[in-house]
Amino acid sequence: MNTKTIMIFPEFENMDVINDIRKKYDPLANLVAPHITLVFPFNSELTNEELSLYLKKSLSGIHPFKVELQGFSKQQDRHGNYLFLNVVQGKEIIKNIHDVLYKDKLKQFDEGYNYIPHMTVGKISSVDSFNKAFNDVSKCNAKFSTAIKKISVEMIGEHGESIIIIEHEFLN
Repeated sequence: MNTKTIMIFPEFENMDVINDIRKKYDPLANLVAPHITLVFPFNSELTNEELSLYLKKSLSGIHPFKVELQGFSKQQDRHGNYLFLNVVQGKEIIKNIHDVLYKDKLKQFDEGYNYIPHMTVGKISSVDSFNKAFNDVSKCNAKFSTAIKKISVEMIGEHGESIIIIEHEFLN
């Protein structure tokens, strides 16, 4: 299987706060670093070179930008019960990158979700545990700020681990 995902891996000074929450509530915490997903898992015949060129062409007008995450929300859908850390600054740029990437070569993988930029910090199976987890994380008022200078393409390994195969840097 050649499943890929395109993500932002922000680096915050207070990343330990996010990591502690994810260790408690996110089953993927040991497999993939904290991230904001831009293109959800897809299987494509595109080579890494073709995908790298597509990123370069599609994102040529995007420059490094600031993001800030703060506050939590929850979402329940057919895939599960999720805890999200909300993007409060940089949301429009992230949404634009998401929309641009799902045009042209990746259009066939767009499932038409109403995309709201966020960082998933938990996936909880039972509704009772989910509500308790949301109450727990809602007590955290920390702000997470950084500059985003690149996006990454990861390949999902055979054990679910994240393997970075492409990094696309934004030009100043």
